Amino acid sequence: MLRSIMYNNLTRAWLKKLHLRLIDWYIIRKFIGTFVYAILLIIAIAVVFDVAEKIDDFVESRAPLRAIVFDYYLNFIPYFAILYSNLFTFIAVVFFTSKLAYRTEIVAILSSGISYRRMLWPYMIGATLIALFSYAFLNYVVPNANKVRLDFEEHYVHNRPVSYNYRNIHKQVYPGIVIYMETYSNLTNTAYKFSIEKFEDGKLVSKLMADYMVWDSVKSKWTVSNYYIRNIDGLKETIIKGSSLDTNLNITPADFRRRVNVVESMNKRELDNFIKEQQQQGGENLEAYLIEKYKRVAQPFSTYILTIIGVCVSSRKSRGGTGLHIGIGMGFCFSYIVFMQFSSQFAISGNLNPLLAVWIPNILYAGIAYYLYRLAPK
Repeated sequence: MLRSIMYNNLTRAWLKKLHLRLIDWYIIRKFIGTFVYAILLIIAIAVVFDVAEKIDDFVESRAPLRAIVFDYYLNFIPYFAILYSNLFTFIAVVFFTSKLAYRTEIVAILSSGISYRRMLWPYMIGATLIALFSYAFLNYVVPNANKVRLDFEEHYVHNRPVSYNYRNIHKQVYPGIVIYMETYSNLTNTAYKFSIEKFEDGKLVSKLMADYMVWDSVKSKWTVSNYYIRNIDGLKETIIKGSSLDTNLNITPADFRRRVNVVESMNKRELDNFIKEQQQQGGENLEAYLIEKYKRVAQPFSTYILTIIGVCVSSRKSRGGTGLHIGIGMGFCFSYIVFMQFSSQFAISGNLNPLLAVWIPNILYAGIAYYLYRLAPK
């Protein structure tokens, strides 16, 4: 009995110190509990659809059951959960807040003297916990899971050889050293009409030109054939010719077969270094890589915006009940996803700054959240 009294006194003192009331903890528990429930429910549906879509690939490639379960789906679940964690948050808020409104609990809370702004406080605490969780997983946990998942897909899903011919490739492989390939075939790992240019203080000092360059898998080096080198020293110029020469370039055939989603397997530090390398080399998919980087911050932040919208939409009791609130909430979810995809595609096509493209949906929906917040107490 004495221990119970001491525990209750300590609990009250702790709650008072954090400025949290029992109603706040009630809302936070409902928030987090419904969020977890929504994730488990939607993940189960997503796994069923993914199995139906890839079952033919698994059978055709003879993927082991152990690899399917532990290498693919065990790593697919955290990837999918974090990918749409902000939308799961929105659905959770709409679902349990509409139930509070239907049972007239929202009216009771406001009638007790708690303002609408103060009522949002536990929602913001819940959103903060989810946002921090999402940020940590997006940048450090999910990339490790994606390494295993993407490796499985390369072996059992995307394992069919496909020939790609790239044209007019320019890359800066080192500071001041630029390579050019007129064409490159990833089937034979051969570059045609190849050249290397070396610049010092903005001036060309050396240039190598070759008919073609082939990857030597034994030496792990590129070998150029039928080449000549021009060395330029002011007004003097010397020419060196040869039939074969090994080179040490910091690119491999894997760089030409790299999929855009490879950045999903990189943590924050690896992604930053990779983007710097691609900027130096003049990579073709730089906008897509930058979008992935900026999304890892914008997505957790959107949790706050969607939480406010969800509360404002579902905190008023309506004749349509919970179903109407969920319908409106799903409309906001789908519109947010569509808007994000459109803005990202505009950035990839080069017509929009990647940072602006990622944050435009948040900016727009922040305005909607503020408008709904101004209307909600009335």
